[in-house]
Amino acid sequence: MLIGISFYTGLSGGFVEMDYHMISGYCILSLVLFRILWGLFGGYYARFTTFVKGPGTIIRYLKNLSTKTFNTKPYAGHNPLGALSIVFILLVLLTQTVTGMFANDDIMLEGPLVHLVSYDTSRMLTGIHKTNKWIIGALVLVHLLAILFYQFYKKDRLIIPMITGRKLLSEPVAMKDSLPRELLLGGVALAISASAVYVLITYV
Repeated sequence: MLIGISFYTGLSGGFVEMDYHMISGYCILSLVLFRILWGLFGGYYARFTTFVKGPGTIIRYLKNLSTKTFNTKPYAGHNPLGALSIVFILLVLLTQTVTGMFANDDIMLEGPLVHLVSYDTSRMLTGIHKTNKWIIGALVLVHLLAILFYQFYKKDRLIIPMITGRKLLSEPVAMKDSLPRELLLGGVALAISASAVYVLITYV
């Protein structure tokens, strides 16, 4: 939803719209930082060390995915291809939000950190910010199409687990973390992320 708000407000412009654009960007940056922290210290299946695989594993998964049988058992967490998508999306969102902090449209809007860089650097980062939004749009579209592909063609139900964080598997998998611990860690990680963004835009 926040990405949609950022797209709409960024393309439409206007004083009010751009205020919402900046607020949306701050929220996205907070969530990206939260996901990075969660990938380092969060629940077992959400950690990068658990689901990010090497090129060999990804290639084997792709070969198996192209077969009619697709005999790979559903993953409790992200599959190798989904993991790659998550990493790319995080990187482009981080690029977008960070460059937005230094952006300057020469008319009415400046990012909160534009004073830290030269005018030429700001304009360069503004150009990256304007171009990168289309990469984000493409990745989001591919990600959504992939979810539909797994959901309806491969019969690997992903939508509900993406919302609830719980997935029904044909074979039981031992829980690695308790729900209270995950909620506590998640709350702390989100508070740290949001606080970091607030300090960044207010005091730097």
